Amino acid sequence: MDKSALDPFVGTWEMSMAFPGHDEMSGGTLTYEWMDGDQFLVQRWDIPEVPEAPGGIAIIGDDPAGEGYLQHYFDTRGVARVYEMEVDGLVWRLRREKPDFSPFDFAQRGEGRFSEDGKTIDGHWEMKKPGESEYSLDFEWSYRKVG
Repeated sequence: MDKSALDPFVGTWEMSMAFPGHDEMSGGTLTYEWMDGDQFLVQRWDIPEVPEAPGGIAIIGDDPAGEGYLQHYFDTRGVARVYEMEVDGLVWRLRREKPDFSPFDFAQRGEGRFSEDGKTIDGHWEMKKPGESEYSLDFEWSYRKVG
């Protein structure tokens, strides 16, 4: 897999998010950097202004079974998940729609779109609980590159 598709993530980003029925919240910081050897992209985030939003780390690398990537996600609540990930031009997609090594209480998918200049990514997360046929909006988010 061509890892150059991940290069636009590298740097420091400020994050804001909006949950349905609530005002937009900001104050999160994300960093993306290549691990030594350039085989894995490391994502770290902290969202001190939104106590219910966990901080964490994710390691992104090639999906050996597919054509995209895998994001191995770990957060401060002790949650660990694996997301299938793809980057197609300006569109970034993540999804977790099948059980992995952690409890699978609901399916998730997210999509972000890079601006033409690569300085912002706007997106949303959706979830689908067991027995539901459709995904519903979990929250919207925006990243702004600051470094």
